[in-house]
This record gives sequence, C-alpha cells and structure tokens, in this order.
Amino acid sequence: MTPREFDESDARIRPSRRTRPRSKDRPAHADAISALVTTVDRGRTTCITNEGVIVTAMKAREMGPKSVVVGDLVNLVGDVTGTTGSLARIVSIEPRRNSLSRTVDDAAKMERTIVANIDQLVIVVAAANPEPRRGLIDRFLVCAFHENIKPIILVTKTDVAPVPEFMHEYETLGVQIATAAIKSDSREVDLSQLFALLNGKTSVLVGHSGVGKSTLINALIPESNRATGDVNEATGRGRHTSSSAIALPLVDSEGWIIDTPGIRAFGLSHIQNQQIVDAFSDLSEVAANCLSNCSHSESSCKLDAWAAPDGVPNPHRTARL
Repeated sequence: MTPREFDESDARIRPSRRTRPRSKDRPAHADAISALVTTVDRGRTTCITNEGVIVTAMKAREMGPKSVVVGDLVNLVGDVTGTTGSLARIVSIEPRRNSLSRTVDDAAKMERTIVANIDQLVIVVAAANPEPRRGLIDRFLVCAFHENIKPIILVTKTDVAPVPEFMHEYETLGVQIATAAIKSDSREVDLSQLFALLNGKTSVLVGHSGVGKSTLINALIPESNRATGDVNEATGRGRHTSSSAIALPLVDSEGWIIDTPGIRAFGLSHIQNQQIVDAFSDLSEVAANCLSNCSHSESSCKLDAWAAPDGVPNPHRTARL
C-alpha cells in the first residue's frame, strides 16, 4: 500500500469569524406597544396594555437582570395577543418619574428597586401585634420625601390598641394618619376612609409582615385572594405570605394598589446624606450653615445643635431619620 500524497485541496482554511461586519444600529421597534408591568416572577413579567390585554413577556437580553419592576411602563414586541402560551418581549422601559428602593447590602451599597412610578406610599403599621417600629417608618418617610412620593401612615388593628401617641408627631411633616380597624378575629375592615385615599391613585402598601397588608388587599379587591398569615407568638413577628410585588386595579376606581412582601429591613445606604437633608425643607435651611465639607454625621454639624438645643429635643423638629 503506497502512502497517500497530499495536495492543496487537503489544506483546510479556517473561515473568518465574521462573514460580515456587525451593525451598530439597534432595531427601532417602531411597532412596539406600551404596557404597565403588574408583576415580575421567575423571569416572566405580566403586563397589561392600554387596551386592557394581559400579556406575559420576557426581557430582551441586553436589558440585564432585575431591570424591570412592578409599575414600570414598558414597550413590547412579539406576540401581544395575550393568548395562553404566548410570549412577548420587553425591549425598552420608559423613564421612571420615581421609584421605591432599598439597600440590600449596606457595605456594598447595593440598591434594589421594589416598585416604580407611584403616587402614594402607604406605610402600614399595626397598633399592636406586631408593635410599630419607628425606625422603619422613618426610613420609609425619608425615601418618600426624597422621591417626591406622598406618604400616608395607615394604622391597622385599632380594635386591639389605640393609635400610638408618637404617630401624631409625623403630622407636623404633613403626613396623613389614617386607620383601618381590621378585626383580629373576623378580618372585617372599614374601607370608607381608605377608598377615599386610594381612589384614582397608584399606591404601594409597605410594612412589616403581619400588619395586615394582604388582608386589606383582599377587602379592597375580593377576587385577589391574597394569602394572609398570623403573627408568631414567640417572636412577635409576622410570617411572610407574599413573595413578590403585584399591582392590582381597584374596584370601581381608576386607581391601582400594589402589594409588597413584608419588609424587616429597609436600608438607605444608597442615598447620600446630603440628599436626605435636601428632602426636608427645615433640615436643608439649617444645613446651609454647615461647613462646605460637612458630612452631617460629625458632632460639629449644625443639625445636631438645632435638633436638641440645650439638650432638650425640639418638639417641632423633623422626625428622626
């Protein structure tokens, strides 16, 4: 057997990695339609179009993870019929007018946006069981004023205990205090005042687990069937019953209400000290007299002297941050 002779036809030439240059022009998506994001869960986003069609969509790859939140106004392409099994694609997000965000990792100042484009931040606290935590209320208020969102404090379980006295201090900031008498045994709710507050607005309910957010949602929108839970007697904390935020249309109203999972920590490390001061007019007036490089955390800061002159707290000062 004679050895085989090779010729030029045996030489393999590796083709170019690119057969044609890649265009830098992205698709315009001129045929995209607008929709409101109502929930985001496991990579799938539920949206409702201007015509009221409920569409399931996924994000375009270039948008990145966690780029879409409840309340976003997005643009959709693909199958937007809303039929079972159909899947559209989110190609862009309209600019947000505001957002509710918290710090997940204080050291890295990792910001996590919860919802966007809201009119009212309804801070739900229980008069008792679990006890209201002032620090969490303060942080919610800071975020509301920073983002130009109207804050409302809604006190539930007023049949168990009266509204705590310290709540009225927030009224000096122009914060409205509302009540909803959730009955601890029958789950009945007086909705007259609450409907008036929420009508025609996009409102988000926030607060600890066990304060009655899901119970309020079920009373406002009976067909929502949000899971409810009780407070753990050993720890005094509520059990998580909601795993993700969801926007629901109010019955006989043009408004939307957004239910969020119970939050036990709401960090603000992603907000600069000066931004917090600027959110409160009385604080910003005092801080104008600080040194130019003041971080508002040192003992020489003018805010400390203003907040407690002669060691006596000022009853008209801004609530604790």
